[in-house]
Amino acid sequence: MIKGKSFLIVGLGLLGGSVAMGLRKWNHKIYAIDIDKNTIDYALEKGIIDEGNTQPDPQLIGKADVIISGLYPSLVVNWIEQNQQYFKKDAIITDVTGVKGAVVDKIQQILRPDCEFIGVHPMAGKEVSGVQYADPSIFLPANLIITPTAKNSQTAIEFIYEMGKELRFNNICQLSVEQHDKMIGYLSQLTHVIAVSLMNANDSQHLKEYTGDSFRDLTRIAKINENLWTELFLLNRENLVEEIDAFVAEMNDFRDALQNEDVEKMKRKFITSTQRRKYFDK
Repeated sequence: MIKGKSFLIVGLGLLGGSVAMGLRKWNHKIYAIDIDKNTIDYALEKGIIDEGNTQPDPQLIGKADVIISGLYPSLVVNWIEQNQQYFKKDAIITDVTGVKGAVVDKIQQILRPDCEFIGVHPMAGKEVSGVQYADPSIFLPANLIITPTAKNSQTAIEFIYEMGKELRFNNICQLSVEQHDKMIGYLSQLTHVIAVSLMNANDSQHLKEYTGDSFRDLTRIAKINENLWTELFLLNRENLVEEIDAFVAEMNDFRDALQNEDVEKMKRKFITSTQRRKYFDK
């Protein structure tokens, strides 16, 4: 079903570049649009893409069976609205943004009826940005979340599944837009808040001289794109605030157990966390 398709990546960063490399292994045609000429030149030189442009080239857009947006959430809707006149009939449009509530419904409302938008979120990445760090192996241990709505066809959903298989994601699942944003508030956004808070809680310049693996592991994602993540947090503000409140309540409960030397309560918390973490090792 997915054989011999033409893909257009809009915004050829780390994720977009990794998707391009992963799909190119299956002999698809890969095109790209990115405002940075150096990015396009690098991708052409390294054979990551077949063609590229720094502008929304109507001919390039019109050749794509599938358009994958790697743009920030605030830019996705406008780009589609301004360029959908060039889309091929029956084109599938998707994205890799980290929030869905702010984009999916808006795009599906404005999109031409002969095209289809379906939200996708690859739960993969690195603590660096740019196509030069693109690596499709980041998908191997990762999950791919598809967020279909009532406006999506079974054909489009199955296509995204097949695309995920070609990219070799470890697991592919479906969530509603609302379920996705709620889950992401906990699994991704809260963890970034915790990592950032850990780094900001102590300004010692000598931490690196004493630290062990636990601190390094916990703060790995504290190297963060301030523009992107500020936008993501604000677009999912209600969910994230709720998760922060729940986390703070749990921290306070642990603090009270420690302060009161409640050994049994502390042990119960350790046992629960150990049991729940084991699910990730299966």
